[in-house]
Amino acid sequence: MKNIIKTLFAAILAISTLPLHAQDSISFPDELEGWDSSWSVGINGSQASYSNWAQGGVNNIAATGTSSFTSVYRTGRFSYGFLLHARFGKTRVQDDGVRKIDDRLFLKNRFLYDLGGDDSDFKLFGNIRVRTQFDKGFNYGAGEDGSNILISNFMAPAYFTQDAGLAYVPVSNFSVEAGLGLQQTFVRDRSLSETYGLDEGDRFRSEAGFTFGASFELDLAENLKFSSSLNTFSNIKKSLKSTDVYFSSKLTGRVNDFMNTSLSLDMVYDDNFSNRLQVAQVLSLGVSFTLR
Repeated sequence: MKNIIKTLFAAILAISTLPLHAQDSISFPDELEGWDSSWSVGINGSQASYSNWAQGGVNNIAATGTSSFTSVYRTGRFSYGFLLHARFGKTRVQDDGVRKIDDRLFLKNRFLYDLGGDDSDFKLFGNIRVRTQFDKGFNYGAGEDGSNILISNFMAPAYFTQDAGLAYVPVSNFSVEAGLGLQQTFVRDRSLSETYGLDEGDRFRSEAGFTFGASFELDLAENLKFSSSLNTFSNIKKSLKSTDVYFSSKLTGRVNDFMNTSLSLDMVYDDNFSNRLQVAQVLSLGVSFTLR
């Protein structure tokens, strides 16, 4: 396993640069004045076919599409940013049909106000975030008879978070913040209510608590960039061990002007769904375009 990890990391180091922002963060360039927007779209995939192959194998084809739109604005001490990030992918596996392999929809509005003018590292912040998915998700083969169990759907669940507080932003690519917030959990499909800690048949839960966030971007080399973000929510009525945690990180580079590769790692802890850490790791090679 260690040799595989070293090989993958070396392969990523061998590719050239791609403009990047942390998947869940919005950064404001130091020279920004007025509006600046960018939109990137991409697709990656894989295919394998076997016939009389001694080592064995299962025919499969997979594709994942991604899209990220960012718009930022600054005038005087006030800054505003909007982020829309979407991913969706499916695979067709021989004898197992079509299965979902990636699914995410995330929106963020961010407001900043410099407390001490242009040279201040401290800012008041406000965030409004929405996180959900597009399509049904299943725990495959988990039923007593080997059937698939539905565990998610569009807006089931959906998380809405609003928080405000104090942020420390010494440079444009790093920030730490803490504040007070509200979080609403919405489950459109009543059959999934209990899966996400709601009472049977309920669709909505609202919580108040403390929030903490951090984001970081770094050029590891001329041909490699790393981004990471962390967001937490601690319900004031629960112990700290029940804190909801969402961590996202990504390594990205470019093979040429259109082809790119990325290695992403997402981790979630939400004891309303499970007492175990949720982990998603994706290594992909595909085509992307960035418009400004």
